[in-house]
Amino acid sequence: MTTTEGTFKAGDASLYTKTWTPAGPVVAKLIFVHGFSEHINRYNDWFPILAEHGIQVFSWDQRGWGRSVTRPAEKGLTGPTAQVVADIVAFIQEKLPSDVPVFVMGHSMGGGEVLTLAGDAKHRQLVAQIRGWILEAPFIGFSKGEEPSVVKVVLGRLVGRLLPRQQLKHVVPPEHLSRDPAIVESIKNDELCHNTGTLEGLASLLDRTALLSSGGVKLGGDVQALLLTHGTNDMTCSYDAAVKFVNDQAAVEDRETKSYDGGYHQLHADHCKDEYTKDVIDWILKRSKIDSKL
Repeated sequence: MTTTEGTFKAGDASLYTKTWTPAGPVVAKLIFVHGFSEHINRYNDWFPILAEHGIQVFSWDQRGWGRSVTRPAEKGLTGPTAQVVADIVAFIQEKLPSDVPVFVMGHSMGGGEVLTLAGDAKHRQLVAQIRGWILEAPFIGFSKGEEPSVVKVVLGRLVGRLLPRQQLKHVVPPEHLSRDPAIVESIKNDELCHNTGTLEGLASLLDRTALLSSGGVKLGGDVQALLLTHGTNDMTCSYDAAVKFVNDQAAVEDRETKSYDGGYHQLHADHCKDEYTKDVIDWILKRSKIDSKL
C-alpha cells in the first residue's frame, strides 16, 4: 500500500487531500467524508486495512478542518450547506468515470452531508454513478441530553445573520467517542481537533440535521445501495433517528442497518472495530463483485 498527499482546488480554497492505494489491483474506490472537529489523518490506522483488501480510499480535510486550515480565522469556516455539498460534489466528480465501482462514506457530520447530497434532485446524474453509500453514525439527530437549548439556537441564529464568521466552541467530549482510553487521550491531545465552528456553519449543520430527522430528505431510486452502521450507545448522534431515516427510504431496495451493541460514536476506533471493519469491507466487496460480473 502507498499513501499520497496533495491538494484539491475547490473554488477559492485549497484543501488538503490524502489517498490510500492498494499494492495490488484496485477492486473498488471509496470516497470518505469526515465529521465535525476531526480530520483524515485520524484514520491512518483504518484506511490501510481497507487498502489491503483492494479498496482505494480518497479523502480530504474539509473547509475549516484539519490541515485545510492555514490561519486561526479559518477554523470551522465551512460556509453554508450549498458550499459544503458543492465541495463534496467536486471531489467525487474528479474520481469519475471509474473502471471500478465507486462508494461514498460519511461519518457523523459527514454522514449527514452525504445524505443531503444523495437526496438532492439536482445531483441525480452524479448519485446514479455511485455504487453504494455508507453511513457511520450519521448526524440525523442529537442523542438524548445533547440537544442545544431553544434559547441558544435562536440567539445563535440572530447573531449569525450579523456575524456569520463569528467562531464558537462546541466541544464533543472525547470520552463519548470511543471506549478505548488510548483513542480518547489521542483526541484530547490532537491540536487539529479544534472544536471550533462558525455561527453560519453551525446553523447550517442544525438545518441539515432538522431536514433529515423530519423526513424532508427522501432518497430516490438513483441510490443503488445504502448501509447504515451505528453503535447502540452512541452519546453524540441519535441511533434511533438514524435507523428511522434508513427504514423510511422505501425507494432504496438495497438498504441495510448494522447495529453494534454498546458501540460508541467512532466505530472504526471503538472496541468493535474489528467486526465493524470486516462488515464494511464485506459490504463493499460483495457489491463490487456483483458489478464485475455485469
